[in-house]
Amino acid sequence: MSFILDEQIGAVLRLTLNRPEKKNALTQDMYQRLADKINEAAGDFSIRAVVINSNGDSFTAGNDINDFANDPQMDEGSPVFNFLFAIHNFPKPLIASVKGNAVGIGTTMLMHCDLVTANPDTQFSMPFVSLGLVAEGGSSYYFPRLVGHAKASEILLTGRTFSATEALEMGLINTVAKDELAAAMAFATEIAEQPPTAVINTKALLKSGSHEALNQVMKAEGILFKLAAQSDEAQIAFMNFLTKKSKAK
Repeated sequence: MSFILDEQIGAVLRLTLNRPEKKNALTQDMYQRLADKINEAAGDFSIRAVVINSNGDSFTAGNDINDFANDPQMDEGSPVFNFLFAIHNFPKPLIASVKGNAVGIGTTMLMHCDLVTANPDTQFSMPFVSLGLVAEGGSSYYFPRLVGHAKASEILLTGRTFSATEALEMGLINTVAKDELAAAMAFATEIAEQPPTAVINTKALLKSGSHEALNQVMKAEGILFKLAAQSDEAQIAFMNFLTKKSKAK
């Protein structure tokens, strides 16, 4: 069974995280498959937009801790970096449909999306500091510019969760909808009907002021993230997380 499903519906490619029994926690293989599919879509004229969604009751629990703790690949060319740069460089509209928990990369990836819909019950979190890590996915650049330094510090330094309503107020998402996938597909279909070159050029202009700066920030985040992941502080935090998770079962 594939943990990443792909289906083209008209001019829209839908990529579905399909590991519901693990809350769609992302492994290295899942990152690479997402990267490959997004890069393929970039060169496929029949695809005008991509929607990322999930099966089960969560968007994603973030990195699979067991997979990540054993081999924290964050170098350029690693599956995680390949995915991050695929969404960063994707020239066409990228839309996310979010529900349940959106943890870590589940929230930071949204900052690379052009439109995001969320279920009213969605809970967002970036608990990097709580795991002895640092912000990733360009969030140390994007998030303070989106919400201001004070709010970004509050959320990134505490790792606290925040609701769909708060995410909407911040401007992280576009809309809250009970059927978040239908809302995302409606956005995607509407955009797919627009002249494609005009859409691509408009997105390029919208991102032109930050594109190269974000390249450098993500590379720096990757270096610090890998160093942090290999530290005693992070290893202890990982063990504490896994112990709590085991006791909760």
